[in-house]
Amino acid sequence: MSPRIAVIGIGNVLTGDDAVGPHVVRVFEARYSVPHDVQVMDAGTPGYDLTAFIAGLEALVLVDSVKAKAEPGALRVYDKEELLKKAPLMAMSPHEPGVREALLNAEFMGVSPRVVKLVGVVPASVATGIGLSAEVRAAIPAAVAQVAKELEAVGVAVTERAPPVEPDLWWEKPRS
Repeated sequence: MSPRIAVIGIGNVLTGDDAVGPHVVRVFEARYSVPHDVQVMDAGTPGYDLTAFIAGLEALVLVDSVKAKAEPGALRVYDKEELLKKAPLMAMSPHEPGVREALLNAEFMGVSPRVVKLVGVVPASVATGIGLSAEVRAAIPAAVAQVAKELEAVGVAVTERAPPVEPDLWWEKPRS
């Protein structure tokens, strides 16, 4: 069965707080279960390839670090219209093209999800290095709860795991 709804974490686990997207989706997976038609995934830094992940979905919840005028760790939620209202950017870094460009591409192709939400966390640092800042790490529970709330808003039954499992944060594990 193809997924009709997806939760996708975006970010580079090797650049500090940019790992918040992968971190949140893995904690979400460890704490909650969702129906089989809902896909939860860590997409890394997909750029335009994000279009392939979102094509044909009914609803999409993205999780990523976001630039915003707010303190590190602040949570921001954007809908599809807010994400699309700014002009596309010229690619200037490996993290671009980004969400907006992939959504515009999906819109152009006629395969964009009807509902799109971006759960964003303002980073303290996206410098090379493994591990989240204290501010962003403290925001993880709120971001995970927001993902559950966004799924419930589109009719998804989100069930707490009892007991929750340990999230697979492989990039934070010590090497042996």
